Amino acid sequence: MNISQIMIFIFGAAGIWFVSRKESWKKWGFVFGLVAQPFWFYVTWKNQQWGMFCLTIFYTYSWLQGIYNYFIKK
Repeated sequence: MNISQIMIFIFGAAGIWFVSRKESWKKWGFVFGLVAQPFWFYVTWKNQQWGMFCLTIFYTYSWLQGIYNYFIKK
């Protein structure tokens, strides 16, 4: 298993777990999810998985939207 897959597992799983919580710290799930995205981009690009690459763009936008709503927007 390479480092990208490990990082996807750690940060992707943490992101989903945090977001699914009811506590106030659930917002940190968006940060963890966004941290996983560069690894998703790398893996999908390297393996020429263009459908997953496009989906990764959408996921990145979604994680950014959560960060905007929880950290930036007043």
